[in-house]
Amino acid sequence: MSSPSRRRRWAGWALGIYALGAVVLLLSPVGPGTILGAVVGWIRDDLGWSGFHQGWLEAPANVVLFVPLGFLLVILFRSARIGVMVAVMLSVSAELVQILLPDRLPSLRDVIANSAGAAIGALLAWLFTRHRRDAHDQRDSPG
Repeated sequence: MSSPSRRRRWAGWALGIYALGAVVLLLSPVGPGTILGAVVGWIRDDLGWSGFHQGWLEAPANVVLFVPLGFLLVILFRSARIGVMVAVMLSVSAELVQILLPDRLPSLRDVIANSAGAAIGALLAWLFTRHRRDAHDQRDSPG
C-alpha cells in the first residue's frame, strides 16, 4: 500500500506532466477550436449530420480535460475545496492568457465547463481516498 506522501509525490509528477500538456495545448498555434472545427466538419460533411454544432464537442471536451486536474489537485492538497479552487483559478488564468494569443478567444462557457470537470475529478478523488481509507480501517479493525 502506498503512503499518503508517496501518493502526493505521484500526484505532483502527474500534475507536472499534465501541466506540460496543457501549456502545449494552450500555446499551440493550432488551437483546440481548429481541431474541433475539423472534427465537426467531418461529422457534418462526411457523416451527413448537417445540424451538428461545434459546441456539442467543445464543452464536453473541456469537462473531460479538467477531470484529471481536479483529481490530482485533491490528491496533492488533500482538500477537495482547495483542489477545485486552484483548478478554477487555473482555468480563468488560461482564458485570460488567450486574450493575448492570436486566433484564440476566452470564454466564460469554457471556465464553467473546466470547473465542472475539475469538480468531477475532485469528487472521484474524494471517492478514491475514502474507499482506500475505509478499506484500511476495515483491515485494521478487530474482529
